Amino acid sequence: MTKSNIVVIGGGTGSFTLLSGLKEYASNITALVNMSDDGGSSGKLRDELGVLPPGDIRQCLVALAQAPQLRDLFDYRFEEGGLRGHSFGNLFISAVEKMTKSFDDAINLASEVLRVQGKVLPITTDKSHLVLYDKTGTRTQGEFKIGNMDFGVVRRPKIVLEPASKITEAAKQAILAADIVVIAPGNLYGSLAPALIVDGVRDALNKTKAKIVYVCNLVTKPNQTDDFLVNDYASEIERFIGWPVLDWVIYNTDEPTETMLRKYTKDGEFMVEFDLAKLGKAHYRAIGLPLIAVEPLKHGKADAISSARSLIRHDPDVIAREIVKIKSSNINE
Repeated sequence: MTKSNIVVIGGGTGSFTLLSGLKEYASNITALVNMSDDGGSSGKLRDELGVLPPGDIRQCLVALAQAPQLRDLFDYRFEEGGLRGHSFGNLFISAVEKMTKSFDDAINLASEVLRVQGKVLPITTDKSHLVLYDKTGTRTQGEFKIGNMDFGVVRRPKIVLEPASKITEAAKQAILAADIVVIAPGNLYGSLAPALIVDGVRDALNKTKAKIVYVCNLVTKPNQTDDFLVNDYASEIERFIGWPVLDWVIYNTDEPTETMLRKYTKDGEFMVEFDLAKLGKAHYRAIGLPLIAVEPLKHGKADAISSARSLIRHDPDVIAREIVKIKSSNINE
């Protein structure tokens, strides 16, 4: 098991998948999580209690947990009554935050209970909302809404946080001390952008000596990234950051089963394709691998936004092994 410092930036299912695989190969893992979630259980708790959104933090804690029964407890969602749709873990984190007036205390206590291997940190603790401006100046607010809206003819829209949020000192130091920084796959505009556009992230990624890796999405997002190739996804990641910081891009070369493929094409989602010529000219090194997990991701019926979540997922073991391999490599292109 490598002792390298590995930092994963993202939130939600993408980070969960990477962390689940990495914990089998690395002991020093830090997950930096976006704090703009406003959908489902997190959105309700944020609106009703004024807390920071716990959902993506919970998923990362569960991914790194070493207590199986408690891990299942934190993921348990109530299926009826006034708590329908809420997970126990979200309620636990929010309750501790209200009690102690500290989101950090809530994460620390949850980490102790779950016996987390590594650290889970909010990338910011400022309370902001994700906002999109199209070319006409029309303003759309809300991470969930933006992550699932129809962009129309607009591509690569302006994405900001209002009010602006600043990276925490702990998150900045984690990036600076990292040996490798991994930008997780996920909803490009609704999950990754709100983590990467936080003030201070660009500077930290520019200053770190870590190798910076992006794990590309498996499928396109209808009406947002239609026809995006792997290099287009990488380009957007660097646009959010504001600088060409990527050293490596890992992308999928596999095809899903016919059944899964039919389901996705019916919903307007297609496998992210790649252009070897374009990737060959990029400033980063691109690695294509069969990354599709055999078993699709399953979501409980109590999950209020399950219809917006992806079923197809990356193979956590394949990605983890490749990341560790990159860390041990002397090549950094």
